[in-house]
Amino acid sequence: MSILLIVLDEVLIAARKTQHWHVDEAMSGKPLTCAAADPSQPGRVYCGTEEGLWRSDDAGRSWHPIGQSLPVHHITAVAVGSPDSRGQPAAAYVGTEPSHLFRSRDGGETWHELTALTALPSSREWSFPPRPQTHHVRWIEIDPVVPGRVFVAIEAGALVRTLDGGTRWEDRVPDSPFDTHTMATHRDAGDRLYSAAGDGYFDSSDAGVTWRRDVRGLNHRYLVGITVDPGEPSTVLVSASSGPWHAYNPKTAESFVYRRTAGTPWSAVQTGLPSPDGTTVTHFATGVEPRLIYAANNHGVFRSDDAGQRWSTVGIPWPSRYTKQGLLALLMLEDR
Repeated sequence: MSILLIVLDEVLIAARKTQHWHVDEAMSGKPLTCAAADPSQPGRVYCGTEEGLWRSDDAGRSWHPIGQSLPVHHITAVAVGSPDSRGQPAAAYVGTEPSHLFRSRDGGETWHELTALTALPSSREWSFPPRPQTHHVRWIEIDPVVPGRVFVAIEAGALVRTLDGGTRWEDRVPDSPFDTHTMATHRDAGDRLYSAAGDGYFDSSDAGVTWRRDVRGLNHRYLVGITVDPGEPSTVLVSASSGPWHAYNPKTAESFVYRRTAGTPWSAVQTGLPSPDGTTVTHFATGVEPRLIYAANNHGVFRSDDAGQRWSTVGIPWPSRYTKQGLLALLMLEDR
């Protein structure tokens, strides 16, 4: 059974039973920041908060704190890889504010800091504009094909990579995105990277050695969400606004979804989605089924069966109080 986890001010666990969606709430009252599913353990999900890290082993129905030994408790990013062919167990990574990165190979019970990240030369320039005295790890992207290759985005100032799981790091390169918010990779395009950044859309065809910025057709260039059609690496969707004030705050929100395929310019997508006015930036989720994409924002959850050209509302109960919250993450996972 497929389950959607929608992370707002609480975690919504939405499961379809017969013809109706049933929703449970969890983690209410905690300062949530991020979430990620473990692809090697069906039903296992990690959730970061400003006060520590939590894990669920039953698709979000129950949670318990883990990683109490982490020296920094403000978790800002989490990602989990898959076991590799060398027999290494799946690695989980968490990033924090201020920017530190930790790795676990035992399901998050113990953590090891990857200290070489903060020794990079660019670290002296990292700074988060609303709080310039600090910065944080915004996104962690684990390569789905090449073991040990991991990409980390610092907000703001750098997109960096490691080729050995985090022992050594390579600093940002010319023309790379400065302010990546989310990233995507694709199993059928091994060296391709996609970046939705505050400074626009970027992609790389050589695993981040070089980058290309392409904003043709993007009338709104503050990008937050990104996804790629599981069946076609050239079909990409992003969520966009004119800036942070219009991206996250429901009272002032105005956001858009753009789509492109096979190198064409971006074009706005509207069919079946709510009006941009009052809509916070959309987050996306995919599985392995080609052309199937889920999307969510403060007005509900939506589904596309044609790789994002047209959308329909998913019949998940959506009380009016949800419309007053910005979305943090959308996950699609298989229950046990």
